[in-house]
Amino acid sequence: MSDEEETSDTTYLEDDTYDAGDPKTFDLNFKGPVAKRSCTDVLCCIIFILCIIGYIILGLLAWVHGDPRRVAYPTDSKGHFCGQKGTPNENKTILFYFNLFSCTSPSVVINLQCPTTQICVSKCPEKFLTYMEIQFTYRTNKNYWTYYSQFCKSTFVKPAKTLTQVLLDDDCPIAIFPSKPFLQRCFPDFSTKNGTLTVGNKTTFEDGSGKTRNAIELRAAANRVNKILDARTIGMKIFEDYATTWYWILLGLIIAMLLSWMFVILLRYIAGLLFWVFMVGVIGIIGYGIGHCYQEYCNLQGQPNSHLTVYDIGIQTDISMYFQLKQTWFTFMVILCLLEVFIILMLIFLRERIRISIALLKEGSKAIGYIPTTLVYPLLTFIFLSICISYWAVIAVYLATSGVPVYKVITPEGQCKHENTTCDPEIFNTTEIAKACPGAQCNFAFYGGKSLYHQYIPTFQIFNLFVFLWLINFVIALGQCALAGAFASYYWALKKPDDIPPYPLFTAFGRAIRYHTGSLAFGSLILASIQIFRIVLEYLDRHLKEAQNNISKFLQCCLKCCFWCLETVVKFLNRNAYIMIAIYGKNFCKSAREAFNLLMRNVLKVAVMDNVTDFVLILGKILVTGCIGVLAFLLFTQRLPTIIEGPTSLNYYWVPLLTVIIGSYLVAHGFFSVYAMCVDTIFICFLEDMERNDGSTERPYYMSQSLLKILNEPSMQTKKP
Repeated sequence: MSDEEETSDTTYLEDDTYDAGDPKTFDLNFKGPVAKRSCTDVLCCIIFILCIIGYIILGLLAWVHGDPRRVAYPTDSKGHFCGQKGTPNENKTILFYFNLFSCTSPSVVINLQCPTTQICVSKCPEKFLTYMEIQFTYRTNKNYWTYYSQFCKSTFVKPAKTLTQVLLDDDCPIAIFPSKPFLQRCFPDFSTKNGTLTVGNKTTFEDGSGKTRNAIELRAAANRVNKILDARTIGMKIFEDYATTWYWILLGLIIAMLLSWMFVILLRYIAGLLFWVFMVGVIGIIGYGIGHCYQEYCNLQGQPNSHLTVYDIGIQTDISMYFQLKQTWFTFMVILCLLEVFIILMLIFLRERIRISIALLKEGSKAIGYIPTTLVYPLLTFIFLSICISYWAVIAVYLATSGVPVYKVITPEGQCKHENTTCDPEIFNTTEIAKACPGAQCNFAFYGGKSLYHQYIPTFQIFNLFVFLWLINFVIALGQCALAGAFASYYWALKKPDDIPPYPLFTAFGRAIRYHTGSLAFGSLILASIQIFRIVLEYLDRHLKEAQNNISKFLQCCLKCCFWCLETVVKFLNRNAYIMIAIYGKNFCKSAREAFNLLMRNVLKVAVMDNVTDFVLILGKILVTGCIGVLAFLLFTQRLPTIIEGPTSLNYYWVPLLTVIIGSYLVAHGFFSVYAMCVDTIFICFLEDMERNDGSTERPYYMSQSLLKILNEPSMQTKKP
């Protein structure tokens, strides 16, 4: 090296002190991800570990105090579980309401607690009977009383008490109606006969107090229950559809996996051709959707009620009713047309900028081909995420069921001054409240407590949610850092695949865990904090919607938009920071700064690469999902009878269809997310290579010939081993 070269403004480093934020410095001996590392962001790592320890302790506390049986089993008025083994109610698995007419409040049915006596029974009543009828028929046929008495608090020899005394003591219901068990509770057996609502094939019946009631009144009294019953019908039909088509759904997901894998392999050899195949395929699939929507729209011309709008029919539990409206198919057609136009315009305006993305796609396919274990990594991420989600859900359930039974005074008319006061059911009948409020009951209300633990349960739930978000983002960050380290090892290998280190993914994963847990936790903490703020805003918006004015609604929307944009930007910065961490092993802040500076110095290339490459990968996901979706649609709607006979007698063909479409998209997303991380890593290394080297004989590029062609400089050459 000459003296002039030694005094130039470029600094040559002989160790690992290269600063990616300064294009004037580089390391001649750099051969891939730095091997000599030290732990980064140790303080955040300690905080993260302490939070995990606290999370485990919280889980143990919730496990000690919580009782998930309170979710699995209904609870009677005395706080006893129905159907619990080893108790007198072991064979009584269903909850029975003495007077369902008292369950008029919407919150009552949501909480599944009514201001009426509730007992555990072995089966629901199947006939109409009143206490007054039993008193007359008991003399001639004692079997009626035997049947009726099983719905009383205790077994009585005969119905000796008067109706007034029964109402006062609340020993038995004054009437029973035909019911069916649902959610382990007895609900009225509603049905429709010739357009008329009936209960047990009756439109009117006696309520036991001398009044004649009809099915409409009972349905109005249990309006929320009726909605649950409608949901039950749909749920049963959906379950039947899944039972009929589960193997077809599984086959569709397997085909989606093979198709995604095939696209990843083909991108290595025919990325350019496959790009246009993606384009034509997506445009064709969307065009087919437009044609189908137009055909359905034309078929509904002249059909009765097809001119109605979604607003006219309101919210319907039968989803198929919406597909009988012209407005629905017209809306779908407009959306698909706009999407078609958007894709075509993107192709027109980006036609000159696609070469770099195609080259990166080819290079990414080669990297994945040399490191095929990266395609299996999404399965490991899925396992980690499943563990986090399961642990969070279990803790949430145990915290929600922590506490002791709390009993409240309940009166039928709600006119007692002691209404809703706490009481003790063991001594309630001897207290002054029972004397001052005739007919009052001391019934189970909820689970709670006054201890320090019970007072902080809402705080524990917030902590549970926050740590859950932190762990979820950490798992994703760990996967991104591990994949980035593996693909960086590929890029900086002198002779591929001979110089690629053995087990690059395993090595990168070990480095990320051993040295950079703190840095990954730091980036995840920032993202989790933004997400928890978004959740709080959404919570406040839902619970204060009625009290908001136009200004507060506007500010709320602005805050939501700002936090969404902030989360998107942070995700982008974190992703590139993790790549720099995987390569150079520096802390999160330095890596984020260096990644940001590097991208800003090449902002035009970033805009082209990021938009076009993401666009290509999104098209790949749409193509995989669309192909499987079209095949599933033709199969489930019996439009391929000559080729293959699909399932017949489906209640809702859209149930397995949507399942296949969503599942196929998730499968494709798992494969293409690895691809996206590969492309992003190679792009960062590509930019580093351009700033580190100049293509001369002394400092040739590490990039492949396909990437060199994009620079349009024939003098450049790759590094020879």
